Amino acid sequence: MRDLRSLPKGHLHLHFELGMRPSTLADLAAAAGIPTPRTTGFSEFGGFSDVIGGILPVFRQQEDFERLVDEMVADAAAEGVVYLEPSFWPYAHLGVFGSAEAAWEAVLARSELAAARHGVTVRWMAAVDRVFDSSEQAVEVARTALRYADQGVVGLGLHNDENGWPPEPFEAAFRVAVDGGLLSTPHAGELDGPASVRGAIETLRADRLQHGIRSVEDPALVDLLLEREICLDVCPTSNLLLSVVPSLAAHPLPELLRAGVRCSINADDPLLFGPTCLAEYELCRRELGLSDEALAACARSSVLAGAVPDPVRVAALAGIDAWLADAEPAPSPAPSAMPVNG
Repeated sequence: MRDLRSLPKGHLHLHFELGMRPSTLADLAAAAGIPTPRTTGFSEFGGFSDVIGGILPVFRQQEDFERLVDEMVADAAAEGVVYLEPSFWPYAHLGVFGSAEAAWEAVLARSELAAARHGVTVRWMAAVDRVFDSSEQAVEVARTALRYADQGVVGLGLHNDENGWPPEPFEAAFRVAVDGGLLSTPHAGELDGPASVRGAIETLRADRLQHGIRSVEDPALVDLLLEREICLDVCPTSNLLLSVVPSLAAHPLPELLRAGVRCSINADDPLLFGPTCLAEYELCRRELGLSDEALAACARSSVLAGAVPDPVRVAALAGIDAWLADAEPAPSPAPSAMPVNG
């Protein structure tokens, strides 16, 4: 088997704070004088949200975020990630920074340094929280994102629970973002079904969908994904542990790829779900039976669907072709992932 670590890849679906190392969580909790928050014990989105709420208080100062940026980029480089696009909702940390602008300036400045140090291109997705942000606040999130477009913010996402919070009320925010040149990258087709996906495509003008896997429930929707060349940023372990799919064997990623849908492979929240981006590729090979050709196709999609600078894109695509053309692939190293939580 070819070494998946050497396959150039983009990581397009990673929630910033939940990409931290478990050891960092323990360190930050100790510095805050609180027990290390739990990262397990959920089987659906409500319990998952409760776990996240217990983790956020460990962040108490700007240096905590800077450490996380450094480690996140270093970990990406070690896994063969050439382009990293984490998402960030700074409004959870106003007690630390005082404003969303100050939070963005801190993480963007640090990510520029970390990117240069580790040789990974880093861009950012600004997040709208569909539960906590009103439609008016979402517009302000989009405008703030545009103010930092020349410093590395390239997309606008829509996060949190789809059920009861459809995409349509956020049309104005995404119109501001897309008209200003940002990618539209909302969550859809995870907790809610095809209606969520269709709304994200037709109302929010989605370039990519975070998850999107429930599109398979509607053949006409699959055709729409093909027609508009929309990439699905798929996270198999996340889907399993949040009961979106009953088993990995039932995951629709192979079906979507056979239909020709562009898909990238991602970790989502490795602190909570376990596998990193590389480990998700390894899992897709081992558990979903994806061939090297299919894995290379996912890597290509991850490079083509992000805001990857042209020189990086050209080099990455050539590296993917070279990886696939290797007639004598080296044995893969032992999987580097943490055990899957749950």
